[in-house]
Amino acid sequence: MEREAKKSSGNGGKHKWRKVAYGGMQPGYDDNYTDDSFLEGMVMNANVVKRDLFKVMLDSVSISQYLCIAALVVIVWIKTLHSVIDEISLLSLDAGLLGLGFLIILLTTSQLSFHLFLHYLMKISFFISGLYILAPVYHTLTRSISSDSIWALSVSLLLIHLFLHDFSGYTIRPPGAKNNPTLASNISLNASIIASVLIASRLPSRLHVFALMLFSLQVFLFAPLVTFCIKKYSFWLHLWFSFILMSMTLCIIFVMHRMLFVLLLALIVFISIVCPYWLIQIQEYKFEINGPWDEAKLCFEITE
Repeated sequence: MEREAKKSSGNGGKHKWRKVAYGGMQPGYDDNYTDDSFLEGMVMNANVVKRDLFKVMLDSVSISQYLCIAALVVIVWIKTLHSVIDEISLLSLDAGLLGLGFLIILLTTSQLSFHLFLHYLMKISFFISGLYILAPVYHTLTRSISSDSIWALSVSLLLIHLFLHDFSGYTIRPPGAKNNPTLASNISLNASIIASVLIASRLPSRLHVFALMLFSLQVFLFAPLVTFCIKKYSFWLHLWFSFILMSMTLCIIFVMHRMLFVLLLALIVFISIVCPYWLIQIQEYKFEINGPWDEAKLCFEITE
């Protein structure tokens, strides 16, 4: 004790400052005091990712692809409401899409066993049966609401769906995947389902309602799963599939309406070229500082 007192008196009655996380205030120093060694642990731009323009443009193809899928769904909605597509043609389209989706998943997924295939098939059978039973309810659900309100609400829900959609993920967990769909992805899916119900409720017959609801739910539920399996199997196959889909969508819209064709083409160019270029350009202005003052980060994921 006497030695510590002499040492303290020799240093002007002031203890040497120590870097401690817990221990309260140190005598002779303010609570926010730091010495000259405080900034030695500072690191600048440690986690900044240097992006390549071509790689970012390729990654943005998934967004343009799904925008074209949503545009095709809206086209089918409009054609069905105007009686251009009847219920038999729509049911044939549903069966073709379902068979094509299963075929793609079988060809691109190695972890899909026969038992798992039967499990999926049974779930889809229950899903289609429940949808057919509820078709009369959907048919009369919005009878007292005007068509303008239905279209305004449907467009708003579709925009919410596109804004919250996980363009690089899936809405149904594929075989072998560890993570479940995110909360935003589930909200996006619910918005698309409600929009589908609102549009289907304006159709003339219950079979129309069932066929359109089955088509919409097949696209919004299974299309992200199919595109995810294609992308996981081969990225270049994913690019070819996306380019074919975008070309087909642009051709259909060009025949229907020239102005909508120009708008969709401009949107695809903006998403696939302009936005990646902007992202690369603003990277040089990114400035990140890390140091001993940062909070601890948890390094584990909850998969279940």
